[in-house]
Amino acid sequence: MTKPLLDVKGLQVVAGTRTLIDALDLQVHRGELWCVLGPNGCGKTTLLHTLAGLRAPRAGSIVLKGKALADWPVGELARQRGLLPQAQHDAFSASVTDVVLLGRHPHLGRWAWESAHDRRVAHAALHAMDLGALADHDVTTLSGGERQRVGLAALLTQDPPLLLLDEPVSHLDLHHQVTVLEHLRRLAHERGRACLMSIHDLNLAARFCTHALVIGPGAKLHQGPAESTMNEVVLSAAFGHPVAAERFGERTVFVAD
Repeated sequence: MTKPLLDVKGLQVVAGTRTLIDALDLQVHRGELWCVLGPNGCGKTTLLHTLAGLRAPRAGSIVLKGKALADWPVGELARQRGLLPQAQHDAFSASVTDVVLLGRHPHLGRWAWESAHDRRVAHAALHAMDLGALADHDVTTLSGGERQRVGLAALLTQDPPLLLLDEPVSHLDLHHQVTVLEHLRRLAHERGRACLMSIHDLNLAARFCTHALVIGPGAKLHQGPAESTMNEVVLSAAFGHPVAAERFGERTVFVAD
């Protein structure tokens, strides 16, 4: 088997006096699309921020492409992993294209301007996120779902091997939820990217993700292929509510009892 893109061992993540993640061993390979599932407050966002290097774990190691996360220079790390936060905050007006082009910053020299190639990458990301018609619009005038897609386009423009996404489809309508997840799946399958994302929709997670990490009460963890890890027993225990699974053709559909 090839070496993992992301290799996590004995990870412990805390918030104040609470232990959110304890003794997590996780390997993420190129081509995999992971969902992180669990109730509000279980530590999904904190875990993603820790894996991105924005906060230090209490214990354990995080290795990206064979090098400890803390040993990566900041600029190089930005070319290797990207993070989409839950919320986007715009301090001033800017066009959608200019905001998306910010994703190319880690690839530019200190005094360099965006090249024609950088603009092609940004325009491709805009169209992948169905934003071509909004390219010249002021980002502060967008709806929540449109702004979320701008954030996704900026991450695609950054083009890191590892994408960490915190609820990437939470503000999107049904059509864009599906098209965004289809695009992420293609990135993993066709371009060898790896994605790790938190998501609340169990059925979208089951449909698109190859693997699942489920965070339950008491920092209890279940992980593995999504088809086997996402089951009634694990999900019911994690969310503290009965979850039933039904087969519809080739798909498993989860419903709350």
